Amino acid sequence: MANNYKSFEMFFRRFLLILAFILPTSLLFAGDPDNDTLRAQTPSVEKVEPKSEKFNAGELIIDHISDSHEWHIAGHIAVPLPVILYSSRGLSVFLSSHLEDGTRGFKYEKLKDGSHKMIALGANGVEDEAVTSTVWDLSITKNVLSIFITMALMLWIFLSAAKAYKRSPGVAPKGIQSFVEPMILFVRDDIAKSAIGEKKYARYMPFLLTIFFFIWLSNMLGLIPFLPGGANVTGNIAVAMTLAAIVFIITLFSSNANYWRHILAMPGVPIGVLVLLTPIEIFGMFLKPFVLMIRLFANILAGHIIALSFFSLIFIFAEMSTGVGFGVAIFSVAFTIFMGMLELLVAFLQAYVFTLLAAMYFGSATEEHAHAEHH
Repeated sequence: MANNYKSFEMFFRRFLLILAFILPTSLLFAGDPDNDTLRAQTPSVEKVEPKSEKFNAGELIIDHISDSHEWHIAGHIAVPLPVILYSSRGLSVFLSSHLEDGTRGFKYEKLKDGSHKMIALGANGVEDEAVTSTVWDLSITKNVLSIFITMALMLWIFLSAAKAYKRSPGVAPKGIQSFVEPMILFVRDDIAKSAIGEKKYARYMPFLLTIFFFIWLSNMLGLIPFLPGGANVTGNIAVAMTLAAIVFIITLFSSNANYWRHILAMPGVPIGVLVLLTPIEIFGMFLKPFVLMIRLFANILAGHIIALSFFSLIFIFAEMSTGVGFGVAIFSVAFTIFMGMLELLVAFLQAYVFTLLAAMYFGSATEEHAHAEHH
């Protein structure tokens, strides 16, 4: 048990170092909101007119899955988040509620191609293109806030577990320990050891634990409505790309001579075949992190879209007839609950698959090949 405690303490220290690297890197890419509108804290006059606009399911879905400069709770209730901009004017910090009227010299506008852009306004209220080209958006958006919440939750879980182990070494786990220890053993025995090997798995455990718990907890928090954690974090392609890029970089730095030999000039293959095979292997090396990114991004995003689509059917049919809306609501709510239960499984499954594939990439990069045995 003492050895297990020392191993856990070593893994946990590395875990914190990797956590400190991964999360700020994700924040750099995650803070790119793409929201159709920035709602004010109070309902506008236009929204209380007798004739309301038709329900737009597409806007509802895009509004939910996209990043935003505000945390939307329900209806017209939204909490503005801090906007942090650095430009040739210097550092500007204010709440996102000022973006709509441009009173702080900046405005977040939708362009003709559907994308969004942070625009710097001049004294006359017209875009100042010279300043706009220098704007760096470091704002605390919905996804960034959710990442902070996940980070705080992970630190609380593992610091509490570490203190419990230190306070009562050799005692059977209880409380938060009984939750953390089986998950750590699962990642160690069923992922790291099986994919990397008994001799080399330990050096990758802190990263694998970090990536597993980060994806899992982010996915779980994304299923909680009305909370900042309800953001679509891993369904954001920037976050998924950052995680996949980190896996790719670790794979390259971990690779040995045998790994590159099998990519650039596979032993035993005629030179004529290598002309075709080597470019394919090089392309496959870059394709792996791309597939890793798409698998995580697409699965989480699709789950949110499907659940919201079922929910939107209630309002679509209610516009035709109130009775039909109530009838459809029974089936829509049932399907939405079913999708919610399914996403609980997907939340864990995607964390497992991403971590397993990362471990397999590390294992292939560090594997020692015995070509005589192959023959």
